[in-house]
Amino acid sequence: MNIKSVFDESFKKYGKVLTSYNLDELLKEMENTPLPEDVIYVPSDEKLESLTVFHQFRDYGFGGLPIQIGYCNGNNNKLNALEYHRNSEINVAVTDLILLLGKQEDINSDFTYDTTKVEAFFVPEKTAIEVYATTLHYAPCNANENGFKCVVILPEGTNTELTWNLPKVGEDSIMTAKNKWLIAHKDANISGAHCGLIGENITL
Repeated sequence: MNIKSVFDESFKKYGKVLTSYNLDELLKEMENTPLPEDVIYVPSDEKLESLTVFHQFRDYGFGGLPIQIGYCNGNNNKLNALEYHRNSEINVAVTDLILLLGKQEDINSDFTYDTTKVEAFFVPEKTAIEVYATTLHYAPCNANENGFKCVVILPEGTNTELTWNLPKVGEDSIMTAKNKWLIAHKDANISGAHCGLIGENITL
């Protein structure tokens, strides 16, 4: 699969590179987070949210809305699923990593999606990016054998457990957490997820 750079012109339809944030404190604190053999996602981490840059991401990245800073770390080389939110997501690549991305507009009316439309982008270490709300994404993939660490910044409450009864009709049928709509590949065996990714479960 052709892997492009987030600095490539083709990334602009999915997001943009952010250069106005001082990431030093954040990168230092991320050294203390685990790097498991599989993948771990923590929506909100108190130590990360106590850093000065938290206020910068809140005020300038999300226009003053309440936010959470967490992380997604581990080892992965498969697509497995694609998700979207109602808002942008900011990622900070603590290590080199690869993102597999698609467009929400390419989801079919029956909530299926052709994985041949997915594109891969390399994000070098110490790079912050905004991933637009209309961009389909999921857990990063390894750029090397040492695994990956990625900071994930979203509006407060995103990706946390639903607290109301959700009718499984229409778009509601693919909502798996607060502010999270997800389409999985059948080979990923994600419990309770709508298996709508059609084609190869892309492997890097």
